[in-house]
Amino acid sequence: MTEPTTENCVFCAIVAGEAPSLRIHEDDDTLAFLDINPITVGHALVVPKRHAVDLHDTPAADVAATARSAKHVAGLLTDRLGSDGVNLLHATGAAAWQTVFHFHIHVLPRVAGDLPFPFPLRGTTEQEVRAVFDRIVGDG
Repeated sequence: MTEPTTENCVFCAIVAGEAPSLRIHEDDDTLAFLDINPITVGHALVVPKRHAVDLHDTPAADVAATARSAKHVAGLLTDRLGSDGVNLLHATGAAAWQTVFHFHIHVLPRVAGDLPFPFPLRGTTEQEVRAVFDRIVGDG
């Protein structure tokens, strides 16, 4: 797969005004627009204006700006659409379902009962959780 650049990134084209979008919020650092393939009514995407492939590639300041705009958009969608709740979703990497390789946050307005819970609960033991904890914070 070719790594996305600002020259071949659909979100960069949207930010530049070269691709169509329905913009619902914009500030100096971010842009929010409606998803053309929505999961829920009002599903929006919030992107930093500066290209970065994923969470690992995005400067912390751009992650923070995108999160602030996602919070604003969540409030806007809740107020205007009367949603019962909101999911914020981010995916880094194809294994996590990232399909557009420009950092972004999905803002999904929710109405009670509109979608099933998407992940089966794995179940585990206290010992398994402790082993994972040790791998994360241990000495190696």
